[in-house]
Amino acid sequence: MTDRPLTLMAVHAHPDDEATSTGGILARYAAEGVRTVLVTCTDGGCGDGPGGVKPGDPGHDPVAVAAMRRKELRASCDALKISDLEMLDYADSGMMGWPSNDAPGSFWQTPVKEGAARLAELMEQYRPDVVVTYDENGFYGHPDHIQANRITMAALEMTALTPKVYWTTMPRSVMRRFGETMREFSEDMPEPDPAEAAAIAEIGLPDEEVTTWVDATAFSGQKFDALAAHASQGENIFFLKMGKERFGEFMGQETFVRVRDTTDAPVPETDLFAGLR
Repeated sequence: MTDRPLTLMAVHAHPDDEATSTGGILARYAAEGVRTVLVTCTDGGCGDGPGGVKPGDPGHDPVAVAAMRRKELRASCDALKISDLEMLDYADSGMMGWPSNDAPGSFWQTPVKEGAARLAELMEQYRPDVVVTYDENGFYGHPDHIQANRITMAALEMTALTPKVYWTTMPRSVMRRFGETMREFSEDMPEPDPAEAAAIAEIGLPDEEVTTWVDATAFSGQKFDALAAHASQGENIFFLKMGKERFGEFMGQETFVRVRDTTDAPVPETDLFAGLR
């Protein structure tokens, strides 16, 4: 035992990702005295600009968008009481297939070894007991999410650290509810075509394969506020339409699959730090 606080490190791709899938755990564990470290890999420059202007449209300025999103990220960190924010500041690669995937300096074009070495330095500095990132497909195939997984797993190999490692996931039962809820709050939303519906059905994991179910309902208000801090990003509006109470009912539990562990804590578990305290 040491006086060093338990430490959680979440490795995310863009500003706002920290709120969507891990805002609850970041707020909960911060309240429990855990040091919470957020690593954001890209500058978010492929996000929406002021007024909702999209990448590639006239008036979209990636540099200005990145500056705006940095401010929003800091406000989100304040809402979640995150201890430490580290930004790798790679250029946002955009969605899979966009020309920005191939831009020099984009995260997707960065050699994994290079990104991993920078992240390994941060791991050595903070010595996390738990590391959270995306699965190998970046949850839904976003190139920057995939790259975040790659550099995280490679960085762990570069250190002698043995943290518990988790990938974010969603139980398929919740994914079905998500689709129903989206239609409830977006009345003009068309039904997906069969191919799209089949692809959506494969996102996440069967419920029985989810190893870790963390109840952060008591902190869902902070999670809502963190997401609201990223007001420039139109995709967040759906969640905010729910209002805090409904949002907490739907988004209060966060789920993960444990991929590395030396504690032998039994699964399913309800605490990322099970076996560590």
